[in-house]
Amino acid sequence: MYDVVVVGHGAAGACAAIEAAAAGARVVVLDRFRGGGATAISGGIVYAGGGTRFQREAGIKDTPQQMYEYLRTEVGDAVSAATLRRFCEQSSGLLDWLCDQGVPFEASLCPYKTSYPTDRHYLYQSGSERPGVARGHRTHARGTSGGELNARLAAAARACGVEVRFQTAAHRLVLGPDGRVGGVEVRTLDGAPGWARAGHRVLHRLSVKPGLYLPGLGRGLHRAVASLERRYARSQTIEAGSVVLAAGGFVFDRAMTAEHAPLYRGGLRLGTPGDDGSGIRLGTAAGGGTRHLDRVTLWRFLTPPSALLGGVLVDRDGRRVCDESLYGAAIGDAVLRRPGGRAWLLVDARVLAEARRQVRSQTLWFQRLQAWWLLSGGRVSAPTVEAVARKAGVDPDGLAATLGEYHDGPDPAGKPAELVRRLDRGPYSLIDVSVRARGLPAPMLTLGGLTVDEETGAVTRPDGSAIAGLYAAGRTAVGICSGSYVSGLSLADCVFSGRRAGTHAASGLGVADRGGVHDRSE
Repeated sequence: MYDVVVVGHGAAGACAAIEAAAAGARVVVLDRFRGGGATAISGGIVYAGGGTRFQREAGIKDTPQQMYEYLRTEVGDAVSAATLRRFCEQSSGLLDWLCDQGVPFEASLCPYKTSYPTDRHYLYQSGSERPGVARGHRTHARGTSGGELNARLAAAARACGVEVRFQTAAHRLVLGPDGRVGGVEVRTLDGAPGWARAGHRVLHRLSVKPGLYLPGLGRGLHRAVASLERRYARSQTIEAGSVVLAAGGFVFDRAMTAEHAPLYRGGLRLGTPGDDGSGIRLGTAAGGGTRHLDRVTLWRFLTPPSALLGGVLVDRDGRRVCDESLYGAAIGDAVLRRPGGRAWLLVDARVLAEARRQVRSQTLWFQRLQAWWLLSGGRVSAPTVEAVARKAGVDPDGLAATLGEYHDGPDPAGKPAELVRRLDRGPYSLIDVSVRARGLPAPMLTLGGLTVDEETGAVTRPDGSAIAGLYAAGRTAVGICSGSYVSGLSLADCVFSGRRAGTHAASGLGVADRGGVHDRSE
């Protein structure tokens, strides 16, 4: 019998396993695939502040109170003020803990606003904070850094003696007569033919990143993965003193998305086929409550290149949408709520030329594709503001009025003065940044999940009582980023909530009979 079973081997699951093992528990982690989840394909950004060692090295002055005051506006009612304050006060130590697990960070500060820094920079302003406060700590690795973050946490878990069982999917919680969770029933490919396990591994890997950009291909490959599971997986029951659910969100479950977040249909789903809501459903089947399932973050980044921040974002009536320097999730939400989810960025010849010069120096490959699309196929141009408005289908009078207010200053939308540019040199361009712009789908991920006790991470029922022996973390649970999202806040919450759940799942558990795996082959 295990002391703690962790379902899911992304950042939240790995952190829960490390802390539970550090408390002396015998821990097993289960993962339907090969681990990593959405963490492994992410940018590897951890949102941290309050005066981290890397902020200090970069000359950035920050305090937990300043971090709290900003995040309070982003987090809203997702967690209590006390929990958010604890998160901010522990933030610098959380990053130190990650460093102790072998996760590398670095203090090279990005000097311009961007959605994700190049390989020259590993500390940047990742939210909607005013310039000068960089809290986005990027794991030090080339390209998108989530794979390195995941690999280091997985290695740290193994070094703690954590057992990991891949190709093993939890499908039901074991409940005692008193309602306490005492283990999980799983379907596993352990014991399946070698070719079936290898095919499952390869097909899943191919379905993940290619599937982000070619959803049809991803769905087809995943159907083959599921077919192998149906044919060759066998059932087992794994007994444990407690269970931690850390199986991701539900962005890949079409039925849950349609039920809870119908506005977001058609976005580019960020995650893996493991983000199918299975962890949330396990919790609700045991009586757990849910909150914020309707909250989805949908991103529409205008940068890089950073010169585009000098443009003016308008809807089809020519009205201003929002401050263009806001984080991409805030822009995406604002665009989504405009008529038809349509929006365009107005730039003049000078801004366009500067943006083109910046593309090579300010982008990684995946950003470069978006930048070139925005600056070429995604725009229309004309000699005058009136002409370009008519060409794009934007109301010319509304656009003229908006541009006049923008030039008169101060900026009505509150954009920092240093980013305001006078747009007065033709030809003019309107760049289509609509939610469903042709060739440029908006990325999205789910933010809500199971309700948990904010002190322990225990899953709670709708009446607020805790379910004995059951914990949740990461995007399976309501957390710090369930109100709104800025880059790095989800991974930071995975670490924060994962450590909390692992610590409390192990607390007070005795080491019982070690022979708790029962095979029920089918």
